[in-house]
Amino acid sequence: MDAELLKILCCPETHQNLALAEPALIQQLNQRIASGELRNRAGQPVKETFEGGLIRSDGQYLYPIRQQIPVMLIEEAIPLQQNAAS
Repeated sequence: MDAELLKILCCPETHQNLALAEPALIQQLNQRIASGELRNRAGQPVKETFEGGLIRSDGQYLYPIRQQIPVMLIEEAIPLQQNAAS
């Protein structure tokens, strides 16, 4: 992801800063997608894997990056606390 773009992007809900997710976290989430376990903030199962993600500064949500485009929709965000615990 372009560093200049990352500087201007923020959470659409809270306007918090975003940071790139570590590859290990993306791999873990994609494994959960493959097994049908991962749900987005709207409670819908996530069916498409992603190549990256942007984590909100409070660590609560990840916005997926698909085909090099950040998906900045609140309902598409991945709740990290709930998904990490399950």
